[in-house]
Amino acid sequence: MHLTEFTDYSIRVLIYLHLNNNKKATIKSIAEYYDISRNHLVKVVHNLSTLGYIKSEKGKGGGIRLGKAPNEINIGELVVQVEPNFNLVGCFNSSGPQCKIEGVCSLKMILRKATTNFINELKQYSLADAVRNDKLDTWPDNYFVKNQNAQ
Repeated sequence: MHLTEFTDYSIRVLIYLHLNNNKKATIKSIAEYYDISRNHLVKVVHNLSTLGYIKSEKGKGGGIRLGKAPNEINIGELVVQVEPNFNLVGCFNSSGPQCKIEGVCSLKMILRKATTNFINELKQYSLADAVRNDKLDTWPDNYFVKNQNAQ
């Protein structure tokens, strides 16, 4: 199973915003923190905003923050919404060429079942579950806000 970079960045943005304690963050601060492309992150943030996972405010004093409580953001549902497809092998793509062994191969069914189990497992967890609460005390207070104000 492989998730796209887009899905990975979507989850990272939400974790960053969760750790930011509902304070506004900027795309620039998130891109610099994770050392990832700002241009790619703009697309990720736009998509998360469209889906209602984050709220975005433009202009001076603007920024982004979570649009839902961390315990209301389901990781499995997020992955299903942002992942473009779960075509693990070529025969999953109905617009592709017909597989020569399709009539005798059970791999497609096995992989579909595995994918379903994968998604169902992810649906057991929220964004709040994805952050280790036992480590939050060691996380520097207002780390992100201090970094943003220094820029």
